[in-house]
Amino acid sequence: MTTADLIPERSPERPTPDAQAFIDMQASPEFQELRSRLRRFVFPMTAFFLAWYATYVLLATYATDFMATKVIGNVNLGVVLGLGQFVSTFVITALYVKFANRELDPRATAIREELEGPAK
Repeated sequence: MTTADLIPERSPERPTPDAQAFIDMQASPEFQELRSRLRRFVFPMTAFFLAWYATYVLLATYATDFMATKVIGNVNLGVVLGLGQFVSTFVITALYVKFANRELDPRATAIREELEGPAK
C-alpha cells in the first residue's frame, strides 16, 4: 500500500475547494476549536514527558547512588526508571489515540465535509 492509496480520488461530486475556502475555514470557529483542543492535549503531555525524561537523565548523571539502589536481585532503580520511559511513551501514545478518536477525528471529519461535501 502506498500513500496514494490512502488519498481518496477526486470526483465531480467532491471537487477540491479553492485556496480561499481553505483560508476561510482556517479562520472559522470550528477550526480554531479543533486546534485549541489539540494544543490543550499535546502541550501538557509534551511538557510532562520532557520533564520526566530530563529528571531521569539528571538522576542518572548526578544521583548515581540513588539510581544504583537494588530493587530485585541485580535490577536497580535506574533500570526500572529506564523501562518506565518506554512504558510512559506507550501510555502517552494510547492516550493520544483515544483522545484523537473521541475529540479530534469527528471535528476534523465535520470540517472536511463542510469544505468538500460528504464522502461518497
